[in-house]
Amino acid sequence: MSDLPRKAVTRTAKLAALPLGIAGRATWGLGKRLGGKSAEIVARELQQRTAEQLFKVLGELKGGAMKVGQALSVFESALPEEVAGPYRAALTKLQDAAPPMPARTVHQVLAERLGEDWRDSFREFDDSPAAAASIGQVHRAVWHDGREVAVKVQYPGAGEALLSDLTQLSRFARLLGPLIPGMDIKPLITELRDRISEELDYGLEARAQQKHAAEFSGDPDVVVPDVVHQGDQVLVTEWIGGIPLAQVISAGPQEQRDRAGQLLARFLFSGPARTGLLHADPHPGNFRLLPADDRDDDDQGPGAWRLGVLDFGTVDRLPGGLPATIGESLRMTLEGEAEAVYELLREEGFVKESIDLDPDAVLDYLLPIIEPAESDTFTFTRAWMRSQAARIADPRSPAHQLGKQLNLPPAYLLIHRVTLSTIGVLCQLNATVRLRDELEEWLPGFLPDDAVMAGHEDGGRAGELSAVTDGDELVAGA
Repeated sequence: MSDLPRKAVTRTAKLAALPLGIAGRATWGLGKRLGGKSAEIVARELQQRTAEQLFKVLGELKGGAMKVGQALSVFESALPEEVAGPYRAALTKLQDAAPPMPARTVHQVLAERLGEDWRDSFREFDDSPAAAASIGQVHRAVWHDGREVAVKVQYPGAGEALLSDLTQLSRFARLLGPLIPGMDIKPLITELRDRISEELDYGLEARAQQKHAAEFSGDPDVVVPDVVHQGDQVLVTEWIGGIPLAQVISAGPQEQRDRAGQLLARFLFSGPARTGLLHADPHPGNFRLLPADDRDDDDQGPGAWRLGVLDFGTVDRLPGGLPATIGESLRMTLEGEAEAVYELLREEGFVKESIDLDPDAVLDYLLPIIEPAESDTFTFTRAWMRSQAARIADPRSPAHQLGKQLNLPPAYLLIHRVTLSTIGVLCQLNATVRLRDELEEWLPGFLPDDAVMAGHEDGGRAGELSAVTDGDELVAGA
């Protein structure tokens, strides 16, 4: 598939076949029920067959189809085990790979964007892609100054393919809803469509990545590669190796899982506080575990790993860090202040003015979701994720009825998705995490004002939150 638009007819046909296949399976399921099988068993079989076709089709396509597949793949932990098990390998593959475009196409893009003498910029260039994603693929190379680099080349026609795929997928998003319990897929597709122009702009991506690279330079926990060169449809950054997070999920020892989970949580909350930006594409393909020093990977102890972070094509701009409302409502929920939580949610637009809800019922709805913040450590598991998804998805449950009446303000949409996606990855890792430590250190509003002031006096990082976003103009004005 050298050129995405060249296969437009084939792509449309494959995507169009999805709803027809789903409808056919629904008819098959009705026949099974009439034949005596229980509704629950039939529904499970339908879900399994839907998953099989969905991930097979999305895995064969680039563009918006693969982007949706990557976004859905982090919610794999919410699927019943008998559905998730057989397709876990296919889901993981979506996170980190796609059919590559031929070397001649890569060379053509590089010649158009870097000049006919583009090879003079490199001492070495590997024609075989090291990774392939939804809008571009990455090649390993050696820059002319000797640095190992990653060369990200955008697929020709990627923008058109993204728009076409997402338009097609949005038409039958409702049919895919039962695949991920408790999740409305249509807003996810709408949001992905809204973000296309930013993700296609490698200039925006370069500035966001450089902001993170400068802030996390020398950090003991997080590594962000520097930007070496940026041009239209070509982005060159420093190369980082390490262990792909997908590999840790599939076969990593528990100490790696726990360390990766802790660092993911730390990056989720510290990133906005330190850079004014939220990395908004947290699927496992964008993370690596790196040795903390020059020793071999096998010699690394449980705490001797750093988190490598890649792909800053999608970010949310939060000049003041994460909204203090999140920390305040979380703290008050844990303290059982139902009325105060309800009023804050109403002020922020989570509860519309035309709707009246029981504050205690809202508290009961929220408490299971924020269980990870309640104790010093919490083990994220697929079973926990499935229980939360089932509680919210079951039309007979009070949680489902109340959830339908809540509203998600646009300003919180991306934050909400990133948080859910990160939790999904933590559950895939089966990681034990000290989440409360990260909330206390990085989330505005989570600690009472007197505790924050104590952080100022002690010179702790809590006192730095108001200052770390200075100099934001580089990206915020883009």
